Amino acid sequence: MKKNKDKGGTSLASVTSLNLRAKKLGIDTRNHLVAFISGECSICKSAGFRSEARIHIENGGEPIVATLYVTSASWLKPGEIGLSDSAWEKLKPKEGQSLVVTLAEALDSFASVRAKLHGKTLTEIELNAIIQDMSQGKYSDIQMSAFVAASADLNEKETTYLTKAMTASGRVLKWSRFPIVDKHCVGGLPGNRTTMILVPIIAAFGLTIPKTSSRAITSPAGTADTMEVFAPVALTLEQMRAVVDREGGCIILGGAVDLSPVDDELVQIERALDLDSHSQLIASVLSKKMAAGSTHVLIDIPVGPTAKIRSKDEADILQTLFMSVGKEVGLALEVVQTDGTQPIGRGIGPTLEARDVLSVLKCEKGAPQDLRDRALFLAGKLLELCGEVPPEQGFVEAQRILEDGRALKKFQAICRAQGGYREPVLGAFKHEIFAPEGGFVLSIDNRRLARIAKLAGAPDSPKAGVDLHVSLKALVHRGEPLFTIYAESPGELSYALHYLHSHHDIILIG
Repeated sequence: MKKNKDKGGTSLASVTSLNLRAKKLGIDTRNHLVAFISGECSICKSAGFRSEARIHIENGGEPIVATLYVTSASWLKPGEIGLSDSAWEKLKPKEGQSLVVTLAEALDSFASVRAKLHGKTLTEIELNAIIQDMSQGKYSDIQMSAFVAASADLNEKETTYLTKAMTASGRVLKWSRFPIVDKHCVGGLPGNRTTMILVPIIAAFGLTIPKTSSRAITSPAGTADTMEVFAPVALTLEQMRAVVDREGGCIILGGAVDLSPVDDELVQIERALDLDSHSQLIASVLSKKMAAGSTHVLIDIPVGPTAKIRSKDEADILQTLFMSVGKEVGLALEVVQTDGTQPIGRGIGPTLEARDVLSVLKCEKGAPQDLRDRALFLAGKLLELCGEVPPEQGFVEAQRILEDGRALKKFQAICRAQGGYREPVLGAFKHEIFAPEGGFVLSIDNRRLARIAKLAGAPDSPKAGVDLHVSLKALVHRGEPLFTIYAESPGELSYALHYLHSHHDIILIG
């Protein structure tokens, strides 16, 4: 054990290093770097190593910063340091190798986070330092949570700086083609899987659309969750390039190709906090688009009383901020506001939404018309944004590509190029909910329907969710089915039903 000394010879106990033997524990902590020591390790105690401390670990190569926990279990001996799968993969030690372990130094950049919590405006240099430290794994979950809370009200300049810093935190793709197009919906509307219809339409037209998507943050399904029902989404960068070169487009998980990787970590924090601020939303979306090499981007903002964006005024503010930041970072950007008063399609949850997407692509008679029309509208807008078709002609061109079968053929080709094509299969357990009285459907609560789908297991259980049987203004009779809840286990179905029984006004009939 080594201790540095100050000029007067006094030991600085905060700078203490230990040599501990590496042990692989086989514990999955996702992207979080975690280490464990034995509570019986006296030398660790004397060095001040405590649970939830941040420690610096090195083995002669690239060091890591991990969160430390202390265990009393017999599988870890004094003098050993156990590493989670992610920490082991990052450090790449050999079993039993001696590692140099030190208490991590205080982060200078975190002082800026504290200052922001007290109302200070952050500079470009400060935000770059924060994101750089995050990208190097120096921030704990608690510190990242503090940053998410602090940055909930960034101004336009701060949002621009954050967008650029997050883009630079990982790879930035370059393409030999032009334009590179993309589309994003800000979310909050269950079942709104227009991307999976739009991408094959755009690619079949002949444009390049390397679509990177995220998993759900606060919803029962993200585009990546739904696409994974059909095909693998966790592609490497080389695999992604091969798919795009071959088919002109892809629909993959953005985090898997190291595009704006800090964003993926922040998304996990936001999901746990059920928080999605405007500034974080814009920085997240635009950093991913820039990192993917996009030049032309369409943003969809659904507006409705139970959507993420609840009023026209709020949508206007978000649209203005999107346009301003997009201009500053050099993107050709268009924002459209769409109807967010009810779910789109019928399915809410990965497999149910996948079923709806496939029904539209196959041009089936019973396909959800609202999902079809919205996807065609957005695809048409994107074609017009790129100048590929005259104004007001985009919808017609997109419809032609869908109806002549090119979109379905392209979608299936993209799935096969990504590693396979599978048909959706629904959950084994289900429960129908019936109308307690007759009348017209006056309102549908998006948030509570989404909550039921999540309690039923979505998106982690992809076959779970809600299948909606009615729409706004529809006439229903007493005893007719309103929606069906699907789950992969009886326990998850019970959770959803328990919530439902205490919320009777999810679909209001009058």
